Amino acid sequence: MLDIPSLQAGDEIHHPFLVLDVMHKGGDHPRTVLVLGNRTGRLDSAPFWAGRDEMIRGLAKGMLVQVVGSVTAYRDALQLEATSVRPLPKGSIPLTDLAPSVGPVDGYWRFLDEQRTAITAPRLRAVVDLFYADDDFRLAYEQCPGAPGTGHHAAIGGLLQHTCEVVSIGRQMARVARADAELVTVAAMLHDIGKIQSYSWETGVFETTETGRLIGHIVLGAMMLRERITAASTPPCTADEQLLLEHLILSHHGELAYGSPVRPLTLEAEILHHADNTSAKTAAINEAYASRELFPEEARVSARKVWQLDGRWLVRLAPDFGRPAGAGSGNDEAADQPG
Repeated sequence: MLDIPSLQAGDEIHHPFLVLDVMHKGGDHPRTVLVLGNRTGRLDSAPFWAGRDEMIRGLAKGMLVQVVGSVTAYRDALQLEATSVRPLPKGSIPLTDLAPSVGPVDGYWRFLDEQRTAITAPRLRAVVDLFYADDDFRLAYEQCPGAPGTGHHAAIGGLLQHTCEVVSIGRQMARVARADAELVTVAAMLHDIGKIQSYSWETGVFETTETGRLIGHIVLGAMMLRERITAASTPPCTADEQLLLEHLILSHHGELAYGSPVRPLTLEAEILHHADNTSAKTAAINEAYASRELFPEEARVSARKVWQLDGRWLVRLAPDFGRPAGAGSGNDEAADQPG
């Protein structure tokens, strides 16, 4: 497997890629740029100028291609100067080799199932089991990315990883704030269930579905919860409990401007919002730090603003504060972490 982050200018390429995007640019000099990727990262092609783009005609997002060429540098960024781009048959290369992935998910499921089976409130357990005891739901949930495009946790299994992080963060916050930790746990496990209907990932390109665009994952999640509760032969919870759980899902983005129809109005809803936001923002920072495009070589300031962080510039500093070489940084005994 080609390790895209380790590429250097001058490297020769003869590898398969997934076409993540086909960007047509107009103006005085029309051109097309392919965004190519595999599970290790993504790389833009050098422009295919109008009149010299025969080799890429008919290519579309989600197609597999074999590319021959070399890596070149342009304006402090790497690009792939292709001499040959040849479509490959669908399914000829496993999707897990080309699409970004969090890897094995058994540890994430083990963590969530341990949290679920430890719930002492029988009606909370009954509600979360409507989804997490359903094999079809689990299969879709463990594949779904956390976001489309290049958003946070944009990888196969990213949604499951994000959910574990929100559960972990939320439980710690609930203990400090003297909130209902079990309610926060279940809310964290349910808050993004709507994403399995909002996103598509089967081709390896993570996109928003038509349903996701028209309704959005937050409202879809509340609708899915209501539908399963209504369809249950025996009501798993009371009407007030259902109302509270729906509010937790609907308010978890915190602001109307960020897609929540309502703002958090309970202690647990406020905790869920901040736990969700913390997982998303810290993942975006870590992904930016690992991006050679954003942080080339020893750069201390990001090469551009990061849209996932509300258009902020990022700074990467790593002082050791006199810590002995090899000593820990205080984060190696984190509680409630999947593994």
